[in-house]
Amino acid sequence: MKKILAIVGSVRKDSFNKQLALAAQKILADKAELEILDYTDVPFFNQDLEHPAPAAVTRVRKLVKEADGLWIFTPEYNHYFSGVLKNLIDWLSRPVSATEPQVLAGKKIALSGITPGISGTGIAQDHLVAALSFLNADIMNVPRLTIPNAMQQVQDGKLVLTTSAPYLEKQAEAFVKYLG
Repeated sequence: MKKILAIVGSVRKDSFNKQLALAAQKILADKAELEILDYTDVPFFNQDLEHPAPAAVTRVRKLVKEADGLWIFTPEYNHYFSGVLKNLIDWLSRPVSATEPQVLAGKKIALSGITPGISGTGIAQDHLVAALSFLNADIMNVPRLTIPNAMQQVQDGKLVLTTSAPYLEKQAEAFVKYLG
């Protein structure tokens, strides 16, 4: 089975994007292993801390290297992806050492996102594509999933994918195929 590392761009415990990642995990249960990355211990990027990297950064880099692909679930904050996700990408974009390059080059990546707003997360995803392309990641551009109006799919505070479930399933199947 392929190993997918899910990166959620919100660290809020019950964020809609984390719930979307959990839904993807259920969809993929018999097709791929999806692990949701906890990176709350990764410090703000600081070049003074870069070598040797903090233990949390070393742990995250190892998980990224071991994964066959990354699936990023991003909210959209002010037409951009979140600061915590940007910080993580900044750490992952740096060479591991003088002889080991950064870990995102060539990494296969899928993008999804959900938001309570009407515009979805397409603009944030476009910014992610720009940043990740610069880092030579291999982005699955079709299908990308952006879900607006999240509150229409929330019952008792929990995300219940009524209208969006088929699209998430389609993206999950496409990503498994993309991974080869």
